[in-house]
Amino acid sequence: MMSTVIETEILEEVEVATEVGEPVKLVLWNDDFNTFEHVIACLIKYIKKTYDEAEAIAWVVHTRGKYILLEGSRRNLVEYYNILKFKGLTVSLD
Repeated sequence: MMSTVIETEILEEVEVATEVGEPVKLVLWNDDFNTFEHVIACLIKYIKKTYDEAEAIAWVVHTRGKYILLEGSRRNLVEYYNILKFKGLTVSLD
């Protein structure tokens, strides 16, 4: 039973260690060529936002110039970045 406790503690330490480091932000930027409809559709399909959430994000991007969509490790966000970039959205990993 003692070895089970030790293994659990080691696993928890490994999980924490993989999350340590600078978090990266997936940022959606305003541009002059994507329509509100296209941005909203991409946020719904790929970021799993509701229509209302996606519309609110689109308005923030339009009025403030950018919106942080997700924050986490680069490894976890690069796929979202690639998909949104392929769909024509102006995004960056900062």
